[in-house]
Amino acid sequence: MSDRSRDRLSGVFPIVSSPFAADGTPDADALARVVDFIVAGGADGAVYPAIASEFATLAPEERRAGVEIVARALARRCAFVVGISDETPERSAGHARQAAALGADAVMLMAPRSAGTTPDSVCAFFATALGGIALPVIMQNAPPPLGSSLSIETVREVCRRIPAIRYVKEEVVPCGQRITALRAGVPDLAGIFGGAGGRFVLDELARGAAGSMPACEIPELHVAIFRAHRDGRLDEARRVFDTILPLLNLGSAYRTPITKHILVRRGIIADARHRDTNPVLDDFDTRELEAVWAELVRRAPILQGTRR
Repeated sequence: MSDRSRDRLSGVFPIVSSPFAADGTPDADALARVVDFIVAGGADGAVYPAIASEFATLAPEERRAGVEIVARALARRCAFVVGISDETPERSAGHARQAAALGADAVMLMAPRSAGTTPDSVCAFFATALGGIALPVIMQNAPPPLGSSLSIETVREVCRRIPAIRYVKEEVVPCGQRITALRAGVPDLAGIFGGAGGRFVLDELARGAAGSMPACEIPELHVAIFRAHRDGRLDEARRVFDTILPLLNLGSAYRTPITKHILVRRGIIADARHRDTNPVLDDFDTRELEAVWAELVRRAPILQGTRR
């Protein structure tokens, strides 16, 4: 376990995207560049693989190799959270063991829909999936199709019964209200992170969230929002948030294709192809995204050196 794992995780933890080459196979070099890009953006940590990493589309050997690549590329420059969600608890346990062997700072686990939605069934899944590792656990609660939109009562009860759960990533809307309920219901949690693409980050931070786990195409702006809010510069935090909101709005509808298109535009990856079931951008979508991106670059000086 690294020294950082004993500290409270907080700040911006982007989800590392999974780049694919023109032949559809994972692009290892591009994956390492995404990690470098996230670190250069000032992120406090990185998460891989998760929903935005298209983890459900990765073959076991692709997933294992990707985690190793991310660990090497991070080189302990910031915290590393390994996503261990999978269809069976046994598979998750294998991911958890890899995370421990690589010295990850924490693991993040989301019970699949097959695990049910009652505290008993979810606790049973978690107990097997964690495999006895000595790492802090982040319980992820996300909406379908991959998540189950667990009730706040279930999340609270699972956190109470599984001591290894030190954090929650709550992204079932309304995220803010659920964060408030969790902080009151499980006061000994080390922290609660927001997700949902960062669309509700100001409300989440105002309610005491430890940070956010957004997509990775504009890490420096998510970091700017978090640091401004942390330092009490609330007007600045809202100004930056308002600047990125049109991009977040597109991301809420299209998800992975938006992230990868911008990563291509910024020269981080070479190909925007994706495996998941999110829509493929058509010509109208692309023109709108290009217009939104051009305006964002104009309004955010920190992006002025970016590739256009």
